[in-house]
Amino acid sequence: MAGRDVSCDVIRDVIRDVTRDVIRDVIRRAGCRAGLTSVQPTLIIDRLAPTFHQADSMDTLEKHAQAPDTRTAATRWTTDRAAALFELTFADLMFEAQQVHRAHHDANAVQRSTLLSIKTGGCPEDCGYCPQAARYHTDVDNEPMLSVDAVVEAARAARANGATRFCMGAAWRSPKQRELEPVLAMVREVHALGLETCATLGMLRPGQAEQLRDAGLDYYNHNLDTAPEFYGEIVSTRTQDDRLDTLARVRAAGMHVCCGGIVGMGETRRERAGLIATLANLDPYPESVPINHLVPVAGTPLEHQEALDPLEFVRTIAVARITMPRAMVRLSAGREAMSDAVQALCFLAGANSVFYGDRLLTTGNPDVERDHQLFARLGLHGLDPQAAPARPAGAMPATAAA
Repeated sequence: MAGRDVSCDVIRDVIRDVTRDVIRDVIRRAGCRAGLTSVQPTLIIDRLAPTFHQADSMDTLEKHAQAPDTRTAATRWTTDRAAALFELTFADLMFEAQQVHRAHHDANAVQRSTLLSIKTGGCPEDCGYCPQAARYHTDVDNEPMLSVDAVVEAARAARANGATRFCMGAAWRSPKQRELEPVLAMVREVHALGLETCATLGMLRPGQAEQLRDAGLDYYNHNLDTAPEFYGEIVSTRTQDDRLDTLARVRAAGMHVCCGGIVGMGETRRERAGLIATLANLDPYPESVPINHLVPVAGTPLEHQEALDPLEFVRTIAVARITMPRAMVRLSAGREAMSDAVQALCFLAGANSVFYGDRLLTTGNPDVERDHQLFARLGLHGLDPQAAPARPAGAMPATAAA
């Protein structure tokens, strides 16, 4: 960053030399450009005064003089750099996250997505957090796949309730071709409704990403779950490299990537930083980043896991926003247990997407009416679907519905 070698004394002197008259003139001009007929510069200056007083702190000046420019796509995030963000005071972290968020997004817009489990239970994997694993004794049964008509009906209901993205999830390690065929039909039908389409089906085999793309799939979800160094504590039936291989296939097919993780599984703060750094270093980083809070389920290895401090979850959202400025950062599993105040802090920290509706795979999430009320109280509005990222360059158009 230019000027980083300038001494803090010089920076402080420059700040102090900025006169109230100059600031007043800038405020008036900004008001005119914004079409405001009544601007009160003195009131605004008074409100800004604490910011200028804070600038007298040498520590504050040094932090900002040395802060990385997080707005460039080429930024590489080490675990140390991500961990340093976690160590900021809560107010400073929220301030940094809001700055980044407002530079790239409508700060009051929230994307509403619905996730439907189209194939529940019976998964052969051993993910310690998941009640759908066949080896665990939970209340989740091995159910048959939903019909195409049932999925389309659910998608119509989601659209009527304000959702703009519809995600279909199946509890598979990797779909067989005969299993993929009805999913392709679901994608075509949901795509025809004008909704963004997303699917999470497990690891993809060669050629399957292209089939999903041609059916009209916009996003493929495949989470990294946790930090590389903690991964083996949670899953043993696959490696994180297996996940990365599928993400590479999705990118090569020209689809958007939806990829995040789960926090509160017993990992350390540094391991949370490692997860965020790994996501931010994907090239490019995911367009959609779901941050899940563990929902302990009876019968799974993590059923007795101690709950994560809610403010630590908010910190994770903020660090995700700073390190992946243009991504949609989504509040996912665990939102049902969050208070309205914690959710509000998450939105302030840069979350701008939620899973919305009556069924979030097997753990539930807040009902539609509660969400409507919360968004109204916070002054939030739905995201314009046209504001979502376009299909990546080089992607093939969807084929006509069969």
